[in-house]
Amino acid sequence: MISKNISVNEAGHLCFAGQDVCDLAERFGTPLYLLDEDRIRENCRLYKTAFAESFGEKAAPAYASKAASFVHMYRVMREEEMCIDVVSSGEIFTAVKAGFPMERAFFHSNNKTDADILYAMDAGVGYFVVDGEDELVRLSELASARGAVQKILLRVTPGIDPHTYEAVNTGMVDSKFGVAIETGQARELVKLTLTLDGVSLEGVHCHVGSQVFDEDVYQRTADIMLPFLAQMRDEFGFTAKILNFGGGYGVPYVQSDGTVDIRARIGEVAAHMKALCESLSMELPFFVMEPGRSIVADAGLTVYRVGAVKRIPGYKNYVSVDGGMTDNPRYALYGSKYTVLHGDKANEPADFLCDLVGRCCESGDIIQPKICLPASTARGDLVCVCTTGAYNYSMASNYNRIPRPPVVMLRDGGAFEAVRRETFADLTALDL
Repeated sequence: MISKNISVNEAGHLCFAGQDVCDLAERFGTPLYLLDEDRIRENCRLYKTAFAESFGEKAAPAYASKAASFVHMYRVMREEEMCIDVVSSGEIFTAVKAGFPMERAFFHSNNKTDADILYAMDAGVGYFVVDGEDELVRLSELASARGAVQKILLRVTPGIDPHTYEAVNTGMVDSKFGVAIETGQARELVKLTLTLDGVSLEGVHCHVGSQVFDEDVYQRTADIMLPFLAQMRDEFGFTAKILNFGGGYGVPYVQSDGTVDIRARIGEVAAHMKALCESLSMELPFFVMEPGRSIVADAGLTVYRVGAVKRIPGYKNYVSVDGGMTDNPRYALYGSKYTVLHGDKANEPADFLCDLVGRCCESGDIIQPKICLPASTARGDLVCVCTTGAYNYSMASNYNRIPRPPVVMLRDGGAFEAVRRETFADLTALDL
């Protein structure tokens, strides 16, 4: 199985987090997002333990909440004593509603409006990650006008290629995010920041991409970021208290994907950074990473019910389900790979080659092409897509006026709705 929280019971039914998906589908309906809360907590603790072992008290993981943002998720992050990364006023509002201590929040976005800035300060957001000069100057003005001093990190781009999806590669010089070190603009932004009122420069942030598997990506990032900080110290007398690398490690979506020993990788990064800091005669800054996908991805499973099986002899076969790009647009956007398993015939040979497609009136509504399911797959059967905890619910839409599925949390052998299923009334709730 692609993840250790997936199994098959004696009835041949797929089980997730030890629970029969057929029973869950009968109870909650389909399509259905399942999230293994115990696994989410385990992943949080893995990062926290790895950070403590390698960095001591000078590091913390921050959950990148855009991966899956809803009230109960922030409750989990609060209870696990995680920091969080938020990217909008909506995510801030959701975290506040959950009672999350916002002093542990890092606020991103390459285009924070005045309303965003004011709302985030009102909410007590700990750190703004400032994306460029326009935001910096406006934040300084707004904070100064209320007699406040806002802690900030400056987002810089180190020019690192993490060899990941083009769409999630964010560390290159020509990225829409941040200010490039290579062009000298990052240096100038640090210089400007140190002259402004209303802001306190605490450190720098960078993000080289998501779904990182290459073992030396963060070492290569450190080789650029730490000498940059040493240069800022020598030129401007600025000592960075925080160095935030963003991102997180990759997760396997299919068997051919690699796996990452997170504790070992973080240990290697820490050793590399400590040696580099010693050579630069500088103290190691407080280190932050922002894992999102690797916290929640393998904690997710989406359950669908088959509506039709179409066989086109000599061409191809289709299995259509009651969800699609509305609840999982990632194949349409990125060509993302997934492992697909039968829900109620999980012990039958999977020898029927087909494309798993959705119900939308859109030829691009494909969940996963060229998968294999049992030849007996028929209308009414259940099909499950693995590793859907990240960027599935959070990217879902109402295209074709299709209501979004519920999010059901599995915890300690029980199940409860964290987000209810949308109704037709919800679809028209904003219509005038």
